[in-house]
Parts: sequence; C-alpha cells; structure tokens
Amino acid sequence: MSEKVGLPEAVSMAVGGMVGGGIFAVLGVVATSSGTLAWAAFVVAGLLALSAGYSLLQLNGLCEQPRTPVGYVQQFADDTTLSGIVGWTFVFGYVGTMAMYAHAFGGYFTRLVGVSSLGSVPLSPAVSVLTVASFVGLNVFGAHASGRAEDALVGLKVAILLLFGVGGAAYGATHGGLSFGLSNVGVGPLVAAAISFVAFEGWELLLFDQESIEDPRETVKKAIYISIVGATALYVLVALVTTNLAGTQAITQHAETALAVAARPFLGQAGFVLISIAALFSTGSAINATLFSSARLSKRLVADDLLPSRLRDESTDEPIRPLFTLGVLAAAFASLGSLDAISSFASLAFITIFGGLSFLAFREREDAWTAVIPAVGTVGAAGSVTALLWHLFRAERGTFWTVLLLAIIVVGVELLYFERDAIVSEAQSVETRVESEL
Repeated sequence: MSEKVGLPEAVSMAVGGMVGGGIFAVLGVVATSSGTLAWAAFVVAGLLALSAGYSLLQLNGLCEQPRTPVGYVQQFADDTTLSGIVGWTFVFGYVGTMAMYAHAFGGYFTRLVGVSSLGSVPLSPAVSVLTVASFVGLNVFGAHASGRAEDALVGLKVAILLLFGVGGAAYGATHGGLSFGLSNVGVGPLVAAAISFVAFEGWELLLFDQESIEDPRETVKKAIYISIVGATALYVLVALVTTNLAGTQAITQHAETALAVAARPFLGQAGFVLISIAALFSTGSAINATLFSSARLSKRLVADDLLPSRLRDESTDEPIRPLFTLGVLAAAFASLGSLDAISSFASLAFITIFGGLSFLAFREREDAWTAVIPAVGTVGAAGSVTALLWHLFRAERGTFWTVLLLAIIVVGVELLYFERDAIVSEAQSVETRVESEL
C-alpha cells in the first residue's frame, strides 16, 4: 500500500467512479427525454465535463502544491464559509449518486430474480439498503479490501459493456441499420444532457487523493482527460445501441433496466441476464468507489473544521463515523426517492459545483486563451441548471418540487452550520433589544 498510484490505476479509479452511474442508473431517464438522440446528450455532457476538468486542472496548476477543489475555493476566493459549502455540496452530491447507484442495483436485482416483493414488502428498496450496508461494511475493513474489490469490478463491467456495445452495433447495422435521430433535433438532448451530467461524476475524485498518486500534476491531468473521453465514447456507443434496439416505449416502461431490455433482441434471455449481472457489478463498483472517496473527503473536512467534530474518530485512522453517516443517508435516499428525483438532484449538485469552479478558473485566468474553456464551462453549467429545472417544472412537476425541496434543505443546513455564530449573535442582539424595550 506504500506504492503510489500510476496512470493506469488512476484512469481505472476515474472510470470506476463514472461508468456505473452513466450507463446503468441514468441512461433510461436520459433516453426517455431525448429518444434516439440520447447519444448526443452524452456528447454535450461530456464536453461540459471536459470544460470543468480543464478548469479544475488550471486551478490545481496555479497552486504551489496540489490541492483539492475545496482548497481552490479557500485559496482563490479566501472564504472559509464558501469553501465549506462547496465541501458539503460535494458530500451531499456523493450521497445522491450512491443512492442512485443503489436504486439501480435494486431494480436490476429484482428484475433478474423475477421477484418484486416479499409478502407486502417491496424487494427493490430493501435490496438497495442492504447493498449500501454491505459496502459500508467492506470499507470498514479498510482500503486494501475495498481496493481489491474495485479493481475486479471495474475491469469486468467495462468488458461486458464493450461486448454489449460492439455486438449490439453489429446486430443493429445488419438488421435495418442504426438511427442517430438527427431529424428530431430539438431541446430534448439539451435537457437530457443536464440530467446525464451525474454520469460524469467520478473523475474529480482524483483531485481529492493526489498525495497517493505518482507525479500528481501530470498523472491526474492525463487520467482526467483520458477517462472523460473514454467514458463519453462508451456512453455514446451504449446509448445508440440501447435506444435503437429497445425502442422509446420499452425504455419508458423499464427505465431502470433499459440496457438489459436492449440486450434481448440480439442475445436473447442470456443477454438480459448477462447485462443485469454487469449492472449489479457496475453499480456496486460505483457505490464502493464513491463511498470510499467521499468518506475520506468527509474526514478531511472534519479535520479542517468544515464538518461537525462528532464525525471525528480518534481511535482509528479509518473514517468509520463518516462511513456510517454517509451510508445511512444514501440508504434512506435510495429507499424513499424516485430514480428521476435522485438523478436530477445529484446532477444539479455537481453542475452547480463545477460551474462555480469554472467561473473561479475564469476569474483567475492568466490570459485570453486560458479563459475560453472555463467560460464555456460556466455558461454551460448555468444553461444546464436552467434547462433541467424548466424541464422538471414543465413535465415532472412532482419531481421538480422534490428536487427543489431537497436543494433548499441542503443549502439551509449548510448556511445554518457555517453561519451559526452570526445567527446566534444576531438572535441574542434581537433578544437584548426586546428585553430593553420591555
């Protein structure tokens, strides 16, 4: 464990954090909004992710020593409250993505075994909760056990997805061809791009763990670009195959298991089983990678007094209390929320963070050339947030209010924590004035 991580391992870590969400958890939701243009939505979201990646790497390069995204805000904005809010939003975003992965895991598991309930108890939410609990337990045993599991899961899921994508494309090309849906260009892909942005969450985890990476500035830079481009290509291939072979109606009815449904035409029931198993490995891998990194991020935030000190555990180096806290929140969210609400909330969190950091990179630009891409990331993030909220308000009013309520609660909790001294002081001042008037 003393050896530092090289480029292949760094790419694997970034891909492991991304692919589970993009393919198995949100593809059905994205395809429902954009149909056969789902592939274009992933291209747009990938470009925004690349813009955000460039912006964060620019900020990282301006620091004397490699720092985390939370550290960029602290250094360049010189605002502890703002940096703390960014850290908390990262944590809440990771809770949302873990809930999304767990929700998808439960959906694929119940379809695979053909059982939707045990008596009067729905099986999918129970499986989601047990899955999160299992990975919390795995991470409690330490980084070595978690890391070995992650290496196996990443390799297996990518191999199966490539088999599905290449095989499905070949089948579609020989059975009427594949439609790119270019005749249906409209706002659908733009809205779907905002929804799918959570599919590209994961690469930034490398920036939180640079001390364990060999030659971090160069290795992290290459790994981020390689992983985002590679994930985008994989998303495009699988989205194209899924929307052509499954059809919009089937995807709408089975959004949570869209890939498995798409595998049936050319692989039969065996394909459905194979993709369902791959989905379990993939979403499990994503839960594991995100839980591992977000728990260590939480531990760092506690050490910097940006999270409550009660999460600190002096008896061990492992972030046990953050692991259990994050696990409970993710399990609750997965069992109570809908896939649309969970994925939209997680996307909104990461779009906001990356848009804000892109603006910070734009503000700290060294010349006109280094300002272009951060500007694209900033404008793209603002447009994505607007498009996502407008779509939810217009087409999914219940999901809109759920997401808005979650956002208000998150922001409210953050402000109450970081502005608690000012709030208490103001309340005492008001109390003093009232008492004097009486």
